[in-house]
Order: sequence, then structure tokens, then C-alpha cells
Amino acid sequence: MTDTTDYETPGRTAGTTGKVRVWDPLVRVFHWGLVAAFAVAWLSADELETVHEVAGYVVTGLVAFRLVWGLVGSRYARFAQFLKGPGETLAYIGDMTRGRERRYLGHNPAGAAMIVALLVTLSGTAFTGWLMEGESRLAMLPAMPQIVAPAWVDGDGDEYEYGEGREGESLLEEAHETLANLMLLLIALHVGGVVLASFRHKENLARAMVTGDKRGPAPGDIA
Repeated sequence: MTDTTDYETPGRTAGTTGKVRVWDPLVRVFHWGLVAAFAVAWLSADELETVHEVAGYVVTGLVAFRLVWGLVGSRYARFAQFLKGPGETLAYIGDMTRGRERRYLGHNPAGAAMIVALLVTLSGTAFTGWLMEGESRLAMLPAMPQIVAPAWVDGDGDEYEYGEGREGESLLEEAHETLANLMLLLIALHVGGVVLASFRHKENLARAMVTGDKRGPAPGDIA
């Protein structure tokens, strides 16, 4: 079945419902696929190494897709449509604190900044996880010699890698875990922002990411 909704005309409604298609199917699949993949990666981190690695590769693939789709995708998927400068973003956040922010049909400036933060943090988490899978990969980073763990000899003559003895973890493992924990914080902020915007503008944004449809733009909304 072909989705014939016109993504490029935000004022067009579907029949008499007053709704407009905002999120295309690929954006929706990316969003919920990323939620599932990160959840699996987080829950399997300590016990199921293979599952954790596979989930990490899925996350990497989804992030790579989103970067491409942000350049060539449908109207509201494109970075050029929703990314704003620092001044406009801070002004929007200021309006939020005063309860007078305008409704955006696509991502609002604060949501756009969160998307960038999530993609950057996910990329760093996936990259550090990938580096941890082989010593040869660490050798590919001459600009980051502190990550390459040299061998040390303990009192019994046994070798161990820096960070695996007294410190318990290598610097790379610490960076990976720190980024993963940062992701949890960003996710909490993201969910909080979605709930707040849903309440303020009287629309279920989570459901919109399932159906793809949102209420059509009203006077004063930014489409």
C-alpha cells in the first residue's frame, strides 16, 4: 500500500478530521526502532554481550540513517526545516518558562536541540563501544593515545591492562558508560518535554509519532 499523503503541504487536511501528516513512515520506524534498540542495549549490557553488541550496531545503523534522512527526507524530517540558531532556541526556552511558547507543527527549537544532543551522544556511545571490541581498533586512534591501554605487571608477575586492576575499569569503558548514563538523562528530559508540550498544546505527541498525524496548524502556529 502506498502512502499518498502530501508531506509537503502542511495546511492540507485528511478529509474533515482537521489533521495533517507530519511524520513520514521512516521517521516513525526510526524513532521507535531506536527506542527499542537502546533499551535492549542498556538491559543487556552486563549479562548478554552478544545481544548488547548487536543492539549497538542497530543503534549505529539507525543513527546513520537519520543523518542521511535529515538531508534528503520529507519536509519535517529535514534538519534544515527544524534546526534553529542558539538565539532562537534560547528565546523559545524562555517562552516555555513563561508558558507562552508557540506551537510548532514539526519539531520546536528545544526539541530540535534535543535531537542533536541525542544523536551526538548516541554516536559517541556506539563509537566507544565499537572501540572496546578490539585492540587493533584502539591502534587506529593515534590522536588519543591515552585510550590505548598499556600492559602493566602486578606483584605476582601477571599482566593486566591499565584500568583493569586498581581502578576497575579502563578509561574507554568509563567513557562508554558515562555516555550511556548521559543518554538516560537526555531521554528523561526528552520525555518530560514531550509531556509538557502535549499538555500545553492539547495534543498527544507520542501518539502522533505512531500515527504520523497532528492537528492542523491554527493561526499563530508555526508550520
